[in-house]
Formats: sequence, C-alpha cells, structure tokens
Amino acid sequence: MYFVRRILFAVPLLLVISALAFVLVHLAPGGPFDGERKPASPEIERNLQAKYHLDEPIWKQYCRYLRDLAHGDFGVSLKYRNHNVNDIIRQGLPVSVTLGGLAFCFAMAVGLPAGFLTAAWRGRWVDYVGSFLAVLAVCLPSFVVAPVLLLVFSLKLHWFPIGLWSSPWHMILPPVALGLYFSGKVTRILREGMLNAAQSEFVTAARAKGMGETALLFKHAFRLALLPVVSYAGPMLADLLTGSFIIESIFQIPGIGVFLVNSSLNRDYTLVVGLSLLYAILIIGLNLVVDFAYKLLDPRVKYE
Repeated sequence: MYFVRRILFAVPLLLVISALAFVLVHLAPGGPFDGERKPASPEIERNLQAKYHLDEPIWKQYCRYLRDLAHGDFGVSLKYRNHNVNDIIRQGLPVSVTLGGLAFCFAMAVGLPAGFLTAAWRGRWVDYVGSFLAVLAVCLPSFVVAPVLLLVFSLKLHWFPIGLWSSPWHMILPPVALGLYFSGKVTRILREGMLNAAQSEFVTAARAKGMGETALLFKHAFRLALLPVVSYAGPMLADLLTGSFIIESIFQIPGIGVFLVNSSLNRDYTLVVGLSLLYAILIIGLNLVVDFAYKLLDPRVKYE
C-alpha cells in the first residue's frame, strides 16, 4: 500500500511542478521570438502569438496545455520549428540515459571496490591513498575534469575523439568526467558504512567464532554497508541524469540536457515545461525504485 500511495501522490505533485514551471517561464523577461536574427514586424509577431495561443491569458494557456498533456502531447517547440517536444525527448532521452547509466556504472565500479579496500586496510597505505583520491574526486567538479580529460587524452595523446556521441570510443571520457565525483562519494559512504558495521554485535560474535577478517567483512559488513549506498544511489542517478547538461555541452553530446539549457535561454515555454516534467518523473520514479530495493536488501525495513 505504501508504494501505491506514493504513485498516487505523484500525480498532484507533477501537476504542481508543471504549474510552477509554466508560470515561472512565462514570467521571465523576453519571449520565444525575441532572438530572431531579423526582427519580425508587429503584424507577423501578432500572427505568431495567435498561432501558438500566446495572446491568451496564462491560465487559459495552462488549461490548454493540460488538455494536450492528458493525451500524451507535450506540445510544439516554439524555437525548434517543425519539431514537437515529444520528438525532442524521443531523440535526446536515450542519449542522456546512456550517458547517465555509463557514469553510474563507472561510479559504482570504482567506488565499491575502493570503499571496501580502504575499510579492509584501515590505517594502512591503501586506506590513505584511497581516501585521498576519494576526497580529491569529490572536490573536483565535472566542468573542471572534462576539459582536463580532453586536453590529456584527446589533444595530447590522441587516444579518444574530442566530442560527439557516435561510436563506443566517444562513450568513455564523458561518463568518466560525469561519474568521477560520484565514485568518490560512493567510496566514502561505503568505507564509513563498513567501519560502522564492523563494530556491530553480530560481527563481533562472528569474529569470536574464528571467521577470517576478510570473509567477515565481505559476508557481513559489506552487505550492511550497502544500505546507505543504495539510499544514495537514487539521488545519485537522478543527479547524473539531470545534471549531465554541462558534460553534454562540453563534449557536444545531443542529449536532453542541452535542449533544457537552450530552451531556458530561448524562452521555449513548451519545451521547458515538458523537460521539467520529464525530469520530475525520472526523479520520482528513481526514488521509488530505491525504496523498493532498500526493502529487498533489508526485510526489516517497514514503510508506513
């Protein structure tokens, strides 16, 4: 029943998000036709306003938008002529999801082993080096890491292409640049979780029975330490999907992040609201999946 209530509650929440996005983007100064190279005459501008119903009161525009949305239509883009928002999402979402998914896999593939090793070798050189690198990864934002990776591995060593998203070789540097910060976070969270779990009573009892330290950490402490990592995985994946526009801009990747930035600058009302709703749906859905996975890992967890 808890998950059913969460899904039902998501409907009014999405309505509120759509209303806020719709109102705020209309209150922003400027309009979708202000950036044209050749300014339109007043008569042409009036015709454009009437064509897209921008001359109507904002409440009436919103009601019209909700009516179209109920039929699965996010509307027509005001800046990308002859394209509707559904087409843009269909084109850019798979790219952004692939980029975010690869960055998520990179963060987990690096963070989980590093967190385990730094906890298992606490107080030794492995712990010091791993903890230092994790802190360094957390302190370096993606917009700093990405140009450095391009400079070293693309321009100097010529190992990888500079940008775009058309081959497997293009799909290496962007996920690394995007996921490096999160790999440091996962390392630190897992390390702290394992150190706390190693001090629990049942781990102490297993140690007293003669179980080896490595086996004890892997069979008992590691599973308990995964719970905070799973809790962080939902927001992390949401951040990877919604915060990838910087990486997409640097590497010229045709994802929805670039469309969101450009639509905000161009006052493309329908595209801004449509992408805001899409991101909200992704975040709500990912958090719901994380809650479900958390309960699978620890059956003692009960949601009220």
